[in-house]
Amino acid sequence: MKILAVGKNYSAHIKEMHSERPDDPVIFFKPETAVLRNNAPFYYPEFSNDIHYEVEILLRISKTGKYIDEKFAHNYFDAIGIGIDFTARDIQWKAKEKGLPWALSKGFDGSAPISKFIDKSKFDDIKNLGFSLLLDGELRQQGNTSNMLFSFEEIIAYISKFVLLKKGDIIYTGTPEGVGPVKPGNKLEAFIEDEKILEVEIR
Repeated sequence: MKILAVGKNYSAHIKEMHSERPDDPVIFFKPETAVLRNNAPFYYPEFSNDIHYEVEILLRISKTGKYIDEKFAHNYFDAIGIGIDFTARDIQWKAKEKGLPWALSKGFDGSAPISKFIDKSKFDDIKNLGFSLLLDGELRQQGNTSNMLFSFEEIIAYISKFVLLKKGDIIYTGTPEGVGPVKPGNKLEAFIEDEKILEVEIR
């Protein structure tokens, strides 16, 4: 199982990060050791002083595919979830300033809490899917898949040009605006529409 993630997929988030809109999906990887399941707590790492949350809709790949045509891409994922892309922002900025890769800022152990997955047929319209994140009960992020720059199908088709997708792979599809820092003692709650399906305590 591998985790692929899309950066810069919501315009408002691009603006808040003082970045530029990409021509193609921006893809990065997280290792399997990044995954936190079953609402496991997140332990603040000693190597960073600026860990940020980024809530994202997840796709679960349901069959192997390479060079997938966009019009058939909907056949390659079967379920939707929600996850948090924890980012060591201080490490990321330091790497960016030097023009170096920032993989460690996104791929460290525990940086990918994921929820249960729900069959996509349970949703009325996955192209118009609301999701949100609360920090200590306060709304911090609210997004809708209708605002993505690159659709689920475009993301799958693009990734599959470079990487063989296999059953069980997970794709993070990008975060809306409102990202920010966490500290020990915080609690994050993530929702798809009105259903809370992920909770993470920061320790």
